[in-house]
Amino acid sequence: MNLKTDEFFSKADELIDAGRFIDSKGWVPATSGNFSARLSDGNIAITVSGRHKGQLLHDDIMLIDPQGQSLDGQKPSAETLLHTSLYRRFPAVQAILHPHSINATLAARLFKSEIVLKNYELLKALADIDTHESRVSIPIFANDQNIPRLATQVENFLDRNSDIHAYIIAGHGFYTWGRSVAETLRHLEALEFLFDCEIRLHGVKQP
Repeated sequence: MNLKTDEFFSKADELIDAGRFIDSKGWVPATSGNFSARLSDGNIAITVSGRHKGQLLHDDIMLIDPQGQSLDGQKPSAETLLHTSLYRRFPAVQAILHPHSINATLAARLFKSEIVLKNYELLKALADIDTHESRVSIPIFANDQNIPRLATQVENFLDRNSDIHAYIIAGHGFYTWGRSVAETLRHLEALEFLFDCEIRLHGVKQP
């Protein structure tokens, strides 16, 4: 039975378009990053491991079940568990984007445990924020090649702080999510701008 439905290909097209945009900004160098979108049956379209995100084709998007098991024989990202854990926790989340940007990398070096964003007009680009008079904290986790252990750290943090829009993995990149690919891409672009503002404000010069 072919599990790749019209809905799968529609979501794949959205991820492909997002990948091209994100790559055009230099936020997914080499084969870094991973993207996913949830389907109405609970299965997930996710990028295949090791594919260049600016050159994605339909064959570079695979299908996994809600537990992260491949449904088409291809190999998903090593960080699939970080996607599936967010989908389990947040029923409204329909897409997750994970770039490896220089701003997220520098922010983790500069701010250590969290980056605090406040009194920026662009905070209103994040879901459910309607005023610049907001304070948004983006937690920073140490990088870890043991993905189950890292996922547990993130889960434990979310148990105590569920109202967040993203998190950074130090020396790595960041994860953000939303109710559609378009909303998640909006979050990603806004956070990139805000990370850049904070880095410049604290005196770290961009190349």
